[in-house]
Amino acid sequence: MKHLILALALAATGPAMAQTPSENEEVEEGFSLMEEGAKLLLKGLMSEMEPALDEMGKALSEVEPALKDLQPKMLELLALVDDLTNYQAPERLENGDILIRRKPEAPPAPPLPAPPLPESAPEPAPQIDL
Repeated sequence: MKHLILALALAATGPAMAQTPSENEEVEEGFSLMEEGAKLLLKGLMSEMEPALDEMGKALSEVEPALKDLQPKMLELLALVDDLTNYQAPERLENGDILIRRKPEAPPAPPLPAPPLPESAPEPAPQIDL
């Protein structure tokens, strides 16, 4: 079996080695023309995409402050939802509520985080017994 594979490999490379120097030059010239064509194609694509990429960069810089404000809420949501594959597709009720049920075969949900303490709650005044 090994001899058969070796013989096939040598037969396949034989004609390439038997080419005359002018044929090798033609092959190399063909490859260089293909390389040049690929370069021109990529340059054309880059020049066409440049305006769209510039607009996308501007849009992202405008949205960045809103995304920074949204980040804490998104992290809070991710703490509540462990893995989206553990949930069924959302279901919209007639009253407008949207339910996202956990799949029955999903592992138990992670424990809920402790609720945050109210920031502006005044401390009770100390009491004095009379």
